[in-house]
Amino acid sequence: MDSATVLSISVTAILIGITGAAIYTSFGPPSKQLDDPFEDHED
Repeated sequence: MDSATVLSISVTAILIGITGAAIYTSFGPPSKQLDDPFEDHED
């Protein structure tokens, strides 16, 4: 394959992986450990 094709596929795979990890962290089981600073703050 051409090196540009390999590079573009690699970059795309990395971006999809980062996006998947972010969605899993935001909405999956680890999201129960996240804190909301606006909710914790009392006026």
